[in-house]
Amino acid sequence: MTRAFPLPLLALPLTVVFIRIGLDDTLIGLALVHTMLALPFAVLITYSLFSGVPVELEEAAWTLGCTRFQAFRKVILPLILPGITASAIFAFVISWNEVFAASILTITNQTLPAFLLTGLEQSPLHLKFAGGFVLVVPALFFIFAVRKYLFAMWGIANR
Repeated sequence: MTRAFPLPLLALPLTVVFIRIGLDDTLIGLALVHTMLALPFAVLITYSLFSGVPVELEEAAWTLGCTRFQAFRKVILPLILPGITASAIFAFVISWNEVFAASILTITNQTLPAFLLTGLEQSPLHLKFAGGFVLVVPALFFIFAVRKYLFAMWGIANR
């Protein structure tokens, strides 16, 4: 339901609920919001990954002497690891780009994107560009760290 309605429409009721239960301006409350926004994409991607792996591969591993856990670890996990990596990238990007909920629900414990966007509102243009660069750098590091899994998922040989 979090993707069925735009976040500005959900912001007021969400803020009221968080204030009533004491989760406003806490890291747990912010983590709940980020999880709530990223979880639907992660579930859809991982469900399609698991449903795309043929059951015969797991059964073949069982007949060759693997336990259920060994079959998962040695056969299924290597097949779905690129997709799980893509799911992690989507969740990270969704969470990193979420500024609206972070700026509404936090006052002292702001995330870096919310802090930069509120702090650089009246700044000169060159500082805004520097702030934008600071926002892009962690996402680039994360993508470069998982690029071998992405290349494996897309069928591109590692160079």
